[in-house]
Amino acid sequence: MLVQLQYVRAIAALLVVYFHSVLQYGRFEPEAVSSTFLFGETGVDLFFVLSGFVMWLTTADRETGPIEFYRRRIERIVPLYWLFTLSAAAIALVMPSYLKSTTFDLPHLLASLVFVPWTNPADGSGQLIAPVVIPGWTLNYEMFFYLIFGALLLLPKAVRIHALAAALLALFAVFQLWPGDGVIARFYGNPIVFEFLAGVIIARLYLAGRLMPSRLAVALVPLAFACLVAADGLDLPLPRIVSAGVPAALAIYALVSLDFSRFRDVKLLHAMGDASYSLYLSHVFTLVAVRIAYGMVPFDWLKNEILFISVCMVASVIVSLLIYRYFELPVARIFNGRRRGQRPAMAAGGERV
Repeated sequence: MLVQLQYVRAIAALLVVYFHSVLQYGRFEPEAVSSTFLFGETGVDLFFVLSGFVMWLTTADRETGPIEFYRRRIERIVPLYWLFTLSAAAIALVMPSYLKSTTFDLPHLLASLVFVPWTNPADGSGQLIAPVVIPGWTLNYEMFFYLIFGALLLLPKAVRIHALAAALLALFAVFQLWPGDGVIARFYGNPIVFEFLAGVIIARLYLAGRLMPSRLAVALVPLAFACLVAADGLDLPLPRIVSAGVPAALAIYALVSLDFSRFRDVKLLHAMGDASYSLYLSHVFTLVAVRIAYGMVPFDWLKNEILFISVCMVASVIVSLLIYRYFELPVARIFNGRRRGQRPAMAAGGERV
């Protein structure tokens, strides 16, 4: 895997952690200075483009069928997500005051476990479509993309991108024209799904050697990230696919156009990239713990927003690295071991048994 993709994973996850850290501090001081520097939600757009890129990169030159593809995606996504979803539901049931944005509701829990968009019962307005672990809303889009992408692996590689674009456009049109104001139509009728397609197209360009000139790529990387920050902070009157999706796609395309093999690996950032999934899912729990601890601090001189946000981010990273090492990696080894054990042995006559 390209090392810069690991760096992007880490940066995208950190952006989301920062965003939620500022929101957490806002519970103490709604008029805090940090609230004027609220950005980072567009880290999600980086994840979506990156997901499309990686899916094409890892399947374009391999004989991968839908079943194998789905199995690997489920093995990668489900165990950790179910762990946190069930944990959050248990906390909401037993200690409801700790999780302000979670209410125990059995239909909502079941929908969350199977990645079905559902209105979050904790939202009084009835407008928030999010699972028990609220950042998991992105996984509903991921699974939607995986379902389509995996099915298209049955087609010849030459037509897959065209088929993917046609499928996404057709489904988008159906959901846009769907009568009423249903949750499914509202959720999947969001043009954010085309960010996955952008990632797939970039991956195809990358494999074909059609990259940006190095000087252009170097200039575009900071510009694209600045645009992502602006998309959050300035609340631009543009569709998200334009204000955030385009800069995210340009950032990924520029980064994969650069040769990072000439540079020394940034080990901490690389490790954070490996643990980015753990960081993305676990940080909401870590932030709650930091918020509770912060409320118990007896010294006023320790209570300031810079320290709070810094502790939130450092603690979130540490927790995610531990979860990656002691949960994600062991679970991955179990699945890999089972796959190796299930490979058919060769019979004496050369036939698989």
